Amino acid sequence: MSNRTKTLQSRILIILVVVSGMVVIATRGAFNKEGRVIVADVDGQVVYASDLEKSAAKALSEQRQRLYHLQKQKLDEYIDAVLLTREAKKSGISVEALLDQEVHSKIMPITDDEIEVFYSSNKSRLGMDLKEAREQIREFLRVKKIEIQRTLYLKSLRSNSRIETYLKLPPLFRAEVPITGAPAKGPEYAPVTIVKFEDFQCPYCKQFQPTVTELLSRYNGKIRLVHKDLPLDSIHPQARQAAEAARCADEQDRFWNYHDKLYANAPKFSAGDLTNYAKELGLNVGVFERCFASGKYRTIVKQDISEGSSLVLLVRRHFLSMAGRFPELSH
Repeated sequence: MSNRTKTLQSRILIILVVVSGMVVIATRGAFNKEGRVIVADVDGQVVYASDLEKSAAKALSEQRQRLYHLQKQKLDEYIDAVLLTREAKKSGISVEALLDQEVHSKIMPITDDEIEVFYSSNKSRLGMDLKEAREQIREFLRVKKIEIQRTLYLKSLRSNSRIETYLKLPPLFRAEVPITGAPAKGPEYAPVTIVKFEDFQCPYCKQFQPTVTELLSRYNGKIRLVHKDLPLDSIHPQARQAAEAARCADEQDRFWNYHDKLYANAPKFSAGDLTNYAKELGLNVGVFERCFASGKYRTIVKQDISEGSSLVLLVRRHFLSMAGRFPELSH
């Protein structure tokens, strides 16, 4: 084993020990007769771990997620070091020589065509002409190729090894969100309720809609979907009035039709556009216009914004993968 590899493994091991220590410290505390964990005593007023969890649920969840990803990253690095060391020993060479043989020697020189294609795709961000950027691009592409080849090589080593890891994902943060009166679809007593906060002018929210459809189809009858509004006024100035208009459509039991119509026509949300969408969906336009002009749902939308801003909101790319972490959705 080379000194470099020993040092790498030692550093990773130290980090893992420190990280594990953080977990142990976080779970220490006194216990009362019922076995509840006491984390503080303020002039006789006991503070339980459950009180801390309740008051700082979002922040604690975020830190546990970060800690888990750090542990996983360092564990993967440690496993890679073990595999490389073992393979090098088997071949009677150093780890550096093994990487030269299996990674660096297989990297083809960067061609001018590759450089020019990269430059054309990133010209606006680079802020320099091709002649000035050429060698920097060449080095960048070379390093990327090495990273890819190294990843492929390590993947092949892993595929020929029996590796089991025992890190557990931290529990999901499940927030208490009031949903009474909010537009919803799906069984009222479905095992899982998903509350989604949306901005009708947001292109990412629009892209997210097929994911919602897939979730409802995949877990048919097991999910109740609830809508809340989170218009971002600074970048989507007409999103708030679209949200209020959709609530007016809900009065005529056409919220989800109007919801889909808004996304299909986004970002065109002038007052005239919103009325035309109501007309196209066969709503009573007079009732709709009076509701919208009155600002009847302004306060409700404002409340949604306040709630949404205080929560950890899920992003589209994690939505389907997270569904598997709900035992209520298992078949």
